[in-house]
Amino acid sequence: MNESAIRDRLVDHGRLLFQAPPAFVKFTGVHDADVLLNDFGQHPHAFVLACIMDRQIKAERAWVVPYRISEKLNDFTIATLGRQSIDDMKELMAKPKPLHRMSDLMGSLFYSGVQRIINVYKGDAARIWRGRPPSAEVIYRFLEFEGIGPKIATMAANILARDFKIPFADYVSIDISADVHVRRVFGRLGLCASDASIEKIIYKARALYPEFPGMMDLACWEIGRTWCKPSNPDCPGCFMSDLCPTSLR
Repeated sequence: MNESAIRDRLVDHGRLLFQAPPAFVKFTGVHDADVLLNDFGQHPHAFVLACIMDRQIKAERAWVVPYRISEKLNDFTIATLGRQSIDDMKELMAKPKPLHRMSDLMGSLFYSGVQRIINVYKGDAARIWRGRPPSAEVIYRFLEFEGIGPKIATMAANILARDFKIPFADYVSIDISADVHVRRVFGRLGLCASDASIEKIIYKARALYPEFPGMMDLACWEIGRTWCKPSNPDCPGCFMSDLCPTSLR
């Protein structure tokens, strides 16, 4: 296996995505929800609060939660959100239909996230990433939100840098997000064992491309979601087919 050739192609594909001009990001498939999540001018907190919701349910359902809250409040300014008590937020999350499978917990986390944005960032969530901060600092700031772990914090930083073209001082701390698709692709490409842990995949990506490990993230996710499926993979359609040791071409 030519590991360096595999790395180079994944990085090249990731770089194409990274260098593409800013475009409207479709997070949920619900247009108005995606408009809210893309509105970094007036509602940057929507993106942060959606990250907090991304837990134990499909991402599309999690990321639509801020919009569903905005529908119930008929507003989504940080001032309006800040006037809600923790009990108010739990009720908004739970009734009449739960917005999340853990509505009580997520109501508490949503409330906590709003309060942190108000108290630490003066109501402006964009302060988390404004001013070309080091990538490690951005990830640390996301980790300080209750309910956000390393995977989501890294994912958030990667989306900010790749999709919203937010400039950072560096990208060395933006790891690959080792979801089920990335893990499968790393295994089939022979970069890791097929049963490698998330930690092993993260460190392998760091070893392959230390200046920006997450550069390979969307390329691997795209491969896994489009061609390298758990069963009946479409190897001939995949742009990694000629380098993949398990290709069925």
